[in-house]
Amino acid sequence: MPDVVVVGGGPVGLLAGILLAQAGVDVRVLERRTSRSNHSRAIGIHPPALDALEAAGVAEQLIAEGVRIQGGVARSRGRRVAELSFDCVPGRHRYVLAIPQEQTERILAERLAQLAPDALQRGTAVESVHDLGGDVLTLTSAGTYRSRLVIGADGARSTVRDAAGIRAPVRPYADAYVMGDFADTTGDGSTAALYLEPDGIVESFPLPGSVRRWVVRMPALVDSPTATTVARLVADRTGVTVNPHSNTMLSSFGVRRRIAGRFVRGRIALIGDAAHEVSPIGGQGMNLGWLDAGQLVPLIVASLAGRDVGLELRRFNSERRRAAVVASRQAHVNMLLGRPMPPSLLSARNRILGRVAGIPAVHDAVARTFTMH
Repeated sequence: MPDVVVVGGGPVGLLAGILLAQAGVDVRVLERRTSRSNHSRAIGIHPPALDALEAAGVAEQLIAEGVRIQGGVARSRGRRVAELSFDCVPGRHRYVLAIPQEQTERILAERLAQLAPDALQRGTAVESVHDLGGDVLTLTSAGTYRSRLVIGADGARSTVRDAAGIRAPVRPYADAYVMGDFADTTGDGSTAALYLEPDGIVESFPLPGSVRRWVVRMPALVDSPTATTVARLVADRTGVTVNPHSNTMLSSFGVRRRIAGRFVRGRIALIGDAAHEVSPIGGQGMNLGWLDAGQLVPLIVASLAGRDVGLELRRFNSERRRAAVVASRQAHVNMLLGRPMPPSLLSARNRILGRVAGIPAVHDAVARTFTMH
């Protein structure tokens, strides 16, 4: 019988598995997918999350394969509005690391295999979870697992959360986006760029291999975006020519907020999107999940060793839930800044943003916010 079953083998579940295995815990990570997906949204790793990944022994490889975004620029109708540098943020990692989620998952899976070769069980869909008081029964497509504890890292539509009877009300937003990865034609190098345009924001982030991710705010959800459509949107709003034939990823998404009423119940704990779904705008979701795992795993290890961690689990619940609420509010502000606006109002707002961003104390506060400090 494994000590802990982690449901969900995405980036958050894999990190939880690594941290548990490093501590000598017998862990199984159950993932319904048979292989990694190259169709992912998450690319940004923020400094606090890099510290957690460092503890797992994977930060060095991630940094070597990723792109360090050390600042950004905001533009509007061909003019610079403001610039932002992360040189002022605390700690050693004064940048946001950009790397596709597929690469991140590969590195995490390889690290877990080094520590516990049989821990990751792919092609294992969890059907139900039952907290029996003394242990937990997890029924899957591949058989039954009995463990002392279960961690739900199985995403926004969490089976584990539902099994635990934990409510997570959904708040939908009207905002919708398309995004795609294309060969970089900007000359911006490792700088992120935000285009504040009358028809809505366009965001641009560097990726490894001279690739750039473009995210375009849309009036409604687009079911099947094409590379030509995204390239045309980018060109029309920003003036930047993107080669549609260089496209390697396309996606569209709407936005919802969903925060569980509690992150721990009995022998079941929630982390990542199972605990809190926030807007992808700002790139905080995956990072929040990693920070959940970094705070939860030491408590699990202590509990398995016989220590009473009830008070610390309550603190985990309140602190991580508060962090999710703060991240959700920040994402909401980010979306507000990117919504369509009449040109005259946009120009006035941009002038204010430019002046305010030039105040050192404000600049530094914004830099800390965008790096999750």
